[in-house]
Amino acid sequence: MSRFTGKRVIITGTGSGIGRATALLFAAEGATVACLDLKG
Repeated sequence: MSRFTGKRVIITGTGSGIGRATALLFAAEGATVACLDLKG
């Protein structure tokens, strides 16, 4: 069982950089991840 199994997170700025890396790490730890990024 991973640390974040059953948890939900919302991460903004997931198009690249720290936001993307954070989203991938949470997902790898079992969290359900909602990602958001705005171009512009």
